Amino acid sequence: MSKLYIVPTPIGNLEDMTLRAIRILNEVDLILAEDTRTSGKLLKHYKITTQMVSHHMHNEHQTVASMVQRIQVGETIALISDAGTPAISDPGFLLTRACVEAGIDVDCLPGATAFVPALVNSGLPNDRFIFEGFLPVKKGRQTRFKTLAEETRTMIFYESPHKLVKTLGHFQEYFGENRQVSVSREITKLHEETVRGTVKEVLAHYTQKPPKGEIVVIVGGKK
Repeated sequence: MSKLYIVPTPIGNLEDMTLRAIRILNEVDLILAEDTRTSGKLLKHYKITTQMVSHHMHNEHQTVASMVQRIQVGETIALISDAGTPAISDPGFLLTRACVEAGIDVDCLPGATAFVPALVNSGLPNDRFIFEGFLPVKKGRQTRFKTLAEETRTMIFYESPHKLVKTLGHFQEYFGENRQVSVSREITKLHEETVRGTVKEVLAHYTQKPPKGEIVVIVGGKK
């Protein structure tokens, strides 16, 4: 039966690709990829020859309707992102919602998501947490920090390396310099590291040693 598959891909280490994900990508009629150049390397590694087309934040509004129609007439489509699980701070939500509204079966495979190992590695409470993804760049940023300053659950953020020091500075300003924080970068990759400590300590570390790579920040909640 035709359906939409949401297929996670490795966030770094290619060995994290599941056997089921490989099978599904081989069996579907079409693969939607965030960046066909990036995904092309993954498909080549696993000898997957299924047709692939671009589906990213700049064109998904225009392509959703046509993809839904293709599934409705019998095709099975898989959606992948550059790394991790689609729709988690990546394109995928719009297509998933459209398929659900059209009565199309959606099957999300379990797999890699960067914030899970970062949360577990942090040593901070993980029985209750909130995922914030990327913070607002300008509009609403200050308001968001003021709201989160009162949050008692562990908080999860994604951040780019060139903005990390600025964001840690805002954590110090709004949450206090003694709030516990854990920064994980390059998860599953060769230079993977996790730096833990107070906001003040971690800010000092990355001020002296500018970070590189993909970053997940875990912040303890207000006590």
